[in-house]
Amino acid sequence: MNMTSLIEKKKRGEVLSKEEISFLIKGYTADEIPDYQVSAFLMAVWFNGMSLEETVDLTDAMRFSGDVIDLSAIKGIKVDKHSTGGVGDKTSMIIGPIAASVGVKVPKMSGRGLGFTGGTVDKLESIPGFRTEIDEDEFIDIVNRVGLAIIGQTKKVVPADKKIYALRDVTQTVDNISLIASSVMSKKLASGSDKIVLDVKNGDGAFMESLEEAVKLAELMVLIGKKAGKETIALITDMEEPLGHYIGNGLEVMESIMTLKGEGPEDLLDLSLSLSAYMVHLSDKNISYEEGRTICEDAVKSGKALSKMKEFIEAQGGNPKVIEDFSLLPTPAYDVEIEGPLEDGYVYSCHAKTIGIASQMSGAGRITKEEDIDLSAGIILHKKTGDFCKKGEPFGVCYGNNLKKVQEAAKEAAKAFTLGPTAPSKKSVVLKVIK
Repeated sequence: MNMTSLIEKKKRGEVLSKEEISFLIKGYTADEIPDYQVSAFLMAVWFNGMSLEETVDLTDAMRFSGDVIDLSAIKGIKVDKHSTGGVGDKTSMIIGPIAASVGVKVPKMSGRGLGFTGGTVDKLESIPGFRTEIDEDEFIDIVNRVGLAIIGQTKKVVPADKKIYALRDVTQTVDNISLIASSVMSKKLASGSDKIVLDVKNGDGAFMESLEEAVKLAELMVLIGKKAGKETIALITDMEEPLGHYIGNGLEVMESIMTLKGEGPEDLLDLSLSLSAYMVHLSDKNISYEEGRTICEDAVKSGKALSKMKEFIEAQGGNPKVIEDFSLLPTPAYDVEIEGPLEDGYVYSCHAKTIGIASQMSGAGRITKEEDIDLSAGIILHKKTGDFCKKGEPFGVCYGNNLKKVQEAAKEAAKAFTLGPTAPSKKSVVLKVIK
């Protein structure tokens, strides 16, 4: 068995055996198979797909490519949440504190930015002192004490996915159902939680642009979770436009805190409450989704969720004063307005992908897997779908520490907007629930 034959087989659309997939994952994890061969394999998969059996086998091979975390020392039902990635998607920093504040145990492993979408780890690291690399014992201790901990993917847990995740980013093989499903579920299963809530993005700013593709991905991941004995629920959510108004690492921390204060945008709060409510429901089946939603709403209104955010930040070494003082976050040197329309009108659409690419151009995202990012960079939108915009009124502002990048980002961001004479009808954020 050799890698060349596996590439040839998949190039022809043939089905790989469990042993062949295991050979690939073990070899790549051990640095016995080079990047260029795995890149070729990923492209063959992108063009020809994988069967259900192959996807399950790939998930298992990656799940057991390193340590599988034992969370039995954490008291209570452990519920994890994962998003397939979107623009302005900062819900992990909101739903974690909400769910933990009402008794749910949330041990979460998150990733870094992938393509034009952001990563929770990058966002949290914009908080002064915040540590995303902590050992397993401290991780368990924080979840037991605080109810919530979010760490980066360690080298010991799913190391195969850590390597493939970065490689997919720079080989344009991110948007494949089997690769996304195996990546997400290998991490979720290896991280040891009892129940899983998935946020599957659909639309212009998602890897699954059509609703049909999003449903297929959600159903596949729910099936993989159930096969592994983990109750899994997937929400298919809208990503035609950015979620919230702030896009970029430090900026998204700001909006997350604002939302926990009850000052966030409606779409972001609505989705965060929906995800949190399902986490509450999974942690206690005697609590319905509707009851869980009320519980989560009360946690935000009472300030319990915000207090939990502060406790969570402090537990992982961050400066909790950031809750009240956003000047502690990375400060950009430059800001450039996004040029507004040539005539009055209603924003008919605000394309998420274009805004995501513009944010990446400003310095907030990575183009290569080795690239550093500017934690202060990003975009604040002043207008979104349905808003009235006067002639020349800026659509928003781009930020960053490289003026040329920020100027180019502002020009790109302006392309995201289309206007019309009337406001479009309002869409629901949650499109479908898969159980």
